[in-house]
Formats: sequence, C-alpha cells, structure tokens
Amino acid sequence: MGQAATEGPHVPVLIEPLLRAVAPVEGVWIDGTLGAGGYTRRLLEAGAETVIGIDRDPLALEIAQEWAGAYGERVKLVQSTFSHMDEAAEAVDGVVLDLGVSSMQLDRAERGFSFMKDGPLDMRMSQEGPSAADLVNNSEEAALADILFLYGEERASRRIARAIVKAREVEPITTTAALAEICERSLPRPKPGQAHPATRSFQALRIAVNDEYAELVEGLEAAERVLRPGGQLAVVSFHSIEDRIVKRFLQIKSDTGGGGSRHAPAEAEREPQFTIGHRKAIGPDKDELARNPRARSAKLRVAVRTGARPVPADRAALGMPQLKRGF
Repeated sequence: MGQAATEGPHVPVLIEPLLRAVAPVEGVWIDGTLGAGGYTRRLLEAGAETVIGIDRDPLALEIAQEWAGAYGERVKLVQSTFSHMDEAAEAVDGVVLDLGVSSMQLDRAERGFSFMKDGPLDMRMSQEGPSAADLVNNSEEAALADILFLYGEERASRRIARAIVKAREVEPITTTAALAEICERSLPRPKPGQAHPATRSFQALRIAVNDEYAELVEGLEAAERVLRPGGQLAVVSFHSIEDRIVKRFLQIKSDTGGGGSRHAPAEAEREPQFTIGHRKAIGPDKDELARNPRARSAKLRVAVRTGARPVPADRAALGMPQLKRGF
C-alpha cells in the first residue's frame, strides 16, 4: 500500500465527531468492520490500548498485515463476522461499527460490488457461499422483487425483477455490467444529480447476499454482550433502513418503561441496557463533505452500556425488513 502507519487508503467517515463523542478513548476496543483499517488506526492514535479488528473478508486481514506490524501487540486481527465479536473478547471498553461497504471492495472489479466497474457478479464479503449471480439467476421473480423493494427501497422492483427474469432466459446474468444495463433499461434516464439507476438494486442484492440486516441486529446484540458497564458503542450507517434499525435498537435498549396515560397502561419499570447521550444522529459537517463526498448519507449514533443483563432484541420492533419468500 505504501502508506505510513498514520495514513489510510481511504478517509474514515465521521471519524472526528466519533472520537469527540467517545472521548477519552482508552482501554480495549473492537473495530467490528476493520476494512482498510482507518478506524482502527485512529482509535489507536487517540489512546486505545488495544484494538481488535474483525472482518469477514479475508482480503481485509491480508491487507492489514502491511500496516498492523507498526502497532505491535496493540492490534489483534480476527477473521469473523461482527455478530460473533463476543467470542473474540470480553468486557471491552468500546465497539465501533462502520456499516458502509469498504472502498477496497468497491474499487476491485473482481469483487463484483460496483456497477461502475465491470466484473463478475459476486458481492460476497466473505468470498464464500452463494454469490449475487446465483441469487439473480436462480431466484423466482417474486422473490427478486421482494429483495429489491425491501432491501433497496426500489420502487420499480417488480419491473426490474421481470426484466432480470426475461434476460436470464436468453443467457445467465454473470457480470455487473450486464445487471447494470438491465436496471438502466428498466428505469427512466436519471436527471443531473440523481443516482445511477442500478444503485438501489445493487445495494439490495449486496444486502441479501451477505444477510446484512440480520448480521446488523446480531452484531448490536453481540456488542451489548461484550461491552463492560460504561463501555461505548458507536455505529456509522449509510442508508435509512440501517439507521432505523440502529436507532430503534438503542431506543428500546435505553427505555426504562414506566409512564402510562389514560389511553395506555403504565409499563413495568426496567433497567435499560444502554444510555444515549446524543438523541439525534450525528452527521458530517461542511468541511467533511468537501473532503469526502462519501460521507453525505452517513449517520453516527453513540450509546453507553449500563450494567443491566443483556437480552435479545425484538426483531419486529426494530423495523427490520422481513422477506416473505426464500431465495
């Protein structure tokens, strides 16, 4: 890579407001989405004693070998999903999750994440299991439409799913360019400033291939289990469904019950698992947007763990999209 230990191949989104929100940074932290290592390095520079970097992508761990040595025993690398972070440590002081797709995944055509680069239609973060091509070529039309609508909020989901099925009857859809062309043909030409017609469909398929929403909920629960009392959870999300899940999770986990009115009975008071210092999500300022347009849709939420016993989250209450059909 050629970067010094203090430099990263990409700009960590919302890193400055994150470090301010969790200050002072000390003790043991988990970076549950290691990626190119931007958050891990900044946490170490801010005062973390040790950072455990977790990523399901073997490429992330391979690249980390190029810079992690400069930090010696202060960096520990684990290939896993962040939903299993409590198997890598216990009673940590902080957890950071950056839910965006890593730049190293988007920038490598052979990974098949981006419609901007032609490559095999893959999208697997772990590089194992069924690929996006498998999903696109083998799923029923109704199931495809559900995925595009529920995971990508694509209003033209049925039209695109129908076009996909029609195209694959001629030949299998195996490249990102082929799928992007189908999406382009299915939607009106975008106006200046609008997103590419394939944006929502690619997002939806990536989320489905990697089971990202279930992984997010299980990851938040794992963070609840692994954080010590007073430990901090910081989550950066990039689209509305992810942010909704994180927001509702923290709202439910910080609720003490009680209340009630003449319209609704009072709930039994309970000890919350988290407290929330910043009720509103933290977004990028003008300077960050000028330096890093990728931060445009980013939202940061921070909460502090209490000493209450961890309990599983109610999936339905989190607003997590639920597919009616398998794929």
